[in-house]
Amino acid sequence: MSEEETPLTGAALIKEVNRLIRLARSRWDAHDNGGARRERSRALRLYETLTAEQKDQIPQELRVWLRYRSVRYFGGGAGKKKKARKPKPPGGAGR
Repeated sequence: MSEEETPLTGAALIKEVNRLIRLARSRWDAHDNGGARRERSRALRLYETLTAEQKDQIPQELRVWLRYRSVRYFGGGAGKKKKARKPKPPGGAGR
């Protein structure tokens, strides 16, 4: 593909990240979870290559959506942790 031959830089990279986040949001709104996950991961992969100044050029609404959805629905290590279940006593207590 031509995308792999010439990596995006500068304004083109920022524009592509914006496009991918918007595409992921539209897939999410359409209840296409697989498509949303795929586009979000692509957007996140490119977003992580941006400098701090470039990240500031991404609209805040898109940045918040990307972070929130990343952690809340697609994992990210900061979600709820499951409680360990208490083992049942042997022999069926209470009978």
